[in-house]
Amino acid sequence: MERIASFTVDHRLLEPGVYLSRRDEDPETGAVVTTFDLRMTAPNREPVMDTSAVHALEHLGATFLRNDDEWKSRVVYFGPMGCRTGFYLVVFGDYQPADVADLVRRLFAFARDFEGEIPGATPAECGNYHDADLNQAHWWACRYLANTLERLDEAHTTYPAMLE
Repeated sequence: MERIASFTVDHRLLEPGVYLSRRDEDPETGAVVTTFDLRMTAPNREPVMDTSAVHALEHLGATFLRNDDEWKSRVVYFGPMGCRTGFYLVVFGDYQPADVADLVRRLFAFARDFEGEIPGATPAECGNYHDADLNQAHWWACRYLANTLERLDEAHTTYPAMLE
């Protein structure tokens, strides 16, 4: 089997950032889909997010993105990485990290500032509604904004060395 693209990134060198993970074109329709790696922690060197923080951020992020006037029709998916070090943002179209940087900043500012009931976090709406922590979501969103998104540069938008 071929190694998938995300497993060719040297995670020993990866820092928090907004990276172009992959770009695919559907051979039938020609539609382009771009996947971004919203990396929130340095893999294997910093603690990962607790599942309750990830779950709250997932609900907040998906709600924000699907209500954003500019991007809602282009959002395919927003969800967590299994390793709990970040999220994937998948959009229709051919984009670079700079194209989505403002959207990602606004998303995490929304999560940082959100008050009230987490959208979609009731037994009728979610399969694990009780595992969501808004306070942790605030903390992680604040950290990502301050430490990464507010000073995003080329080193944090271009993957480091790739594995052979």
